[in-house]
Amino acid sequence: MSRIGKLPIAIPAGVNVTVASDNMVTVKGPKGELKQQVNPQITVNVEEGVCHVTRPNDEKEMRSMHGLYRALIHNMVVGVSEGYKQTLQLHGVGFRCEMAQVPNTLNLTLGYTHPILLQLPKEVKVETKTERNQDPLIMLECADKQLLGQICAKIRTFRKPEPYKGKGVLFLGEVVRRKAGKSAAK
Repeated sequence: MSRIGKLPIAIPAGVNVTVASDNMVTVKGPKGELKQQVNPQITVNVEEGVCHVTRPNDEKEMRSMHGLYRALIHNMVVGVSEGYKQTLQLHGVGFRCEMAQVPNTLNLTLGYTHPILLQLPKEVKVETKTERNQDPLIMLECADKQLLGQICAKIRTFRKPEPYKGKGVLFLGEVVRRKAGKSAAK
């Protein structure tokens, strides 16, 4: 058995998990509603505040899907009950971030000749924080873990951290491995 797949998923109070006849799992909670289509060969049972994911046989494809769908459903349950948060840090001279006048749009100044406007999905809540002598921060919050990771990755692609000066968009607490410049080679 899959070590992850065989673990039961505890459903907290206030969260409702339903499985439709076409294996569409719907999770509703205080932070929102998420849906996930599950492979028809994988069975999902919900009983007495616990959700179990089982597979029909031990083929390689079934073993991999068993753990995958259990993890996806668990992420949905945690997302609608607690939510997911991620903080990005802009490290560099003149790097700024602020909310634009257009709703749910992030305005980033990352050392280019133009500002970068990023339209965010309505599911993602964003907050910017700029303090004197501190790097600007972007705090993102969402119920969908996949969507949050995708948005963070998109923001990070605008200016990836570089190893010589350490400038760029970093996750809070991330350490960039620094390299010596040309003068160290002599």
